[in-house]
Amino acid sequence: MVEKTGTTGFWPSLYDPLRWAGARVADWLAPASEASQDDKAYRIAMELPGVAENDIHLTVEGGVVQLSGEKKTSREEKGETWYFSERQFGSFSRSFRLPDDADEAGVKAEMKDGVLTVTLPKKAPQMVTSKRVPIAKG
Repeated sequence: MVEKTGTTGFWPSLYDPLRWAGARVADWLAPASEASQDDKAYRIAMELPGVAENDIHLTVEGGVVQLSGEKKTSREEKGETWYFSERQFGSFSRSFRLPDDADEAGVKAEMKDGVLTVTLPKKAPQMVTSKRVPIAKG
């Protein structure tokens, strides 16, 4: 699933039917994220508390960043009586379409304090050149 919104197609959709449906499970299927940019790079930050780095699959291809993975259960039940559990486990996936000037080859990812940050540098602007074309007599 590729999310396309806004004029750049980079920002996640404000209309997310799973989130508005009130299903708590949906919050884990598509973890909360932020997208930003500065003069040098685009950044996507995604909240993934409790997910190990080796349980995350990150690809960048054809102008799309695809993040997927799984938060594995770590709860041991040793004869305890559980009254409730709001912890969420399972698979997740998010896709983001990148602007044309994102440099896919320079992608970097860092996990810190349960937040995965993907950084894609911006390509140097292409200089537009013109060439005079002679017109042949016919």
